[in-house]
Amino acid sequence: MGQPTSTFQFLGLTFNVGNLISIMIVFLIVFGIVFGLSRHLSLKPGKGQNILEYAVDFTNGIVRGSLPGEMSKDLGLWAFTLFLFILVANQLGLFLHVDVSGVTYVKSPTADPIVTLTLSLLTLTLAQFMGIRALGYKKHFANYLKPFSLFFVVNIFEEFTNFLTLGLRLFGNIYAGEMLLTIITGMAVKGGPLMWVVSLPLELAWQGFSVFIGCIQAFIFVTLSAVYISRKVEVEE
Repeated sequence: MGQPTSTFQFLGLTFNVGNLISIMIVFLIVFGIVFGLSRHLSLKPGKGQNILEYAVDFTNGIVRGSLPGEMSKDLGLWAFTLFLFILVANQLGLFLHVDVSGVTYVKSPTADPIVTLTLSLLTLTLAQFMGIRALGYKKHFANYLKPFSLFFVVNIFEEFTNFLTLGLRLFGNIYAGEMLLTIITGMAVKGGPLMWVVSLPLELAWQGFSVFIGCIQAFIFVTLSAVYISRKVEVEE
């Protein structure tokens, strides 16, 4: 958002190097966490297995609260993966921020609207797929004509607003948190020793609050995603 970026072109598309590096780091962290916690699975779980099982039960509970029985089982792995990815992505920029010559190469991927809107688009595409699979093409698309046919335009506009709000809500919260941390750090660097005394507790307090917000936003994104999918697998009255 207004900051210098490093990009390259491939097949006519423009790719942000910082986003690619940050997403790869998040992927490696998520993979490492799951791989490490699942190394020694047993009937008598240890601490690592207990943590992993709690996380799986937590995300399964999210989808069970919105989706019918068998469908919630089908989407359990999706919810777990999405939640863990967003959770780690939200926290990355709080603890690891790499700038080279004014260009950011490592930050929270979810502090970029392109990333969050891509996640939003994937969610709403999955909702369409699940709706067609559950109801068939005819019943699924007939829902857009209810309660009467003129509501087709309103229902299509609602899809667009769902796409925007789902992605921009996540982006706005994470971007604002990182921006304020950057401002506080800049105050400390430019203000000298006296400002360090003021800025340090402010930065620690805001960083802790940002961690909390990052966790809440991961939960909200997965919950709303499950709700959007649930609305597509039911016949509107």
